[in-house]
Amino acid sequence: MVRTIDPSVAHIARIQDYWLGGKDHFEADRIAGDEAIGQLPDMVASVRNTRAFLGRTVRFLAQDMGIRQFLDVGTGVPTVANTHEVAQGVGPESRIVYVDNDPMVLAHARALLTSTPAGRTAYIQADLRSPLDVLSSPAVRSVIDFDQPVALMLVAVLHFIEDEDEPGTILSTLLDALPSGSYLAASHLSAEHEPDGLAAGQRLYREAGIPMQIRDADVFASLAFRGLDLVPPGVVLVSEWRPDSNEPRPSPAEVSCYGGVARKP
Repeated sequence: MVRTIDPSVAHIARIQDYWLGGKDHFEADRIAGDEAIGQLPDMVASVRNTRAFLGRTVRFLAQDMGIRQFLDVGTGVPTVANTHEVAQGVGPESRIVYVDNDPMVLAHARALLTSTPAGRTAYIQADLRSPLDVLSSPAVRSVIDFDQPVALMLVAVLHFIEDEDEPGTILSTLLDALPSGSYLAASHLSAEHEPDGLAAGQRLYREAGIPMQIRDADVFASLAFRGLDLVPPGVVLVSEWRPDSNEPRPSPAEVSCYGGVARKP
């Protein structure tokens, strides 16, 4: 089902755009975002660290692993250092498909669709909960060659998939469609370092109609990377995944999000 924009209902893509300093959000998104910050003041820092993790993983996959195809699910509203910008900055021939269920992302798709002449970029409006809709999309099939390695990007999206939606089945459906040598990059909020604040934040999201399920790092690692070969340093706080410098990094409570990258054998 194609969703339409309802400015009275908060959406996580627009809330995160608000936290990242963007301009594509409504009052309902700002209210929900401010309420979440009231319960968890470090939420903005966590979102920004996760965004930086996305950039580092894309650069690693493109530069070190030679990946030239990216399927980015739950991409959110366009901001700086989008997946295609990082990937095509390394390999101009890279091909990227963005997937999100927020129609406002579709409204800004032109920003995502600016590709290098040698590469290709596309966007589809679809929901991670319906992985077959993603895989069968003509746009996906026209851009991604599933006979060649693909990087599946599930950054800052899995904690919005509740257990009743069978996230393990969703992941296996997507990964089964990818050839050997493909990669999964994923992140997930964790309450291990800020249990009260994240529990309150989860309640606020659900009250706003946004599903959320916090999982510990071990549960996330088992869910996302079972049967895959983890790339060092494994599943760690996103701020600790191959940082760009030796500068002091935020405390675990400021991040509260784990991430990792793994290869499909």
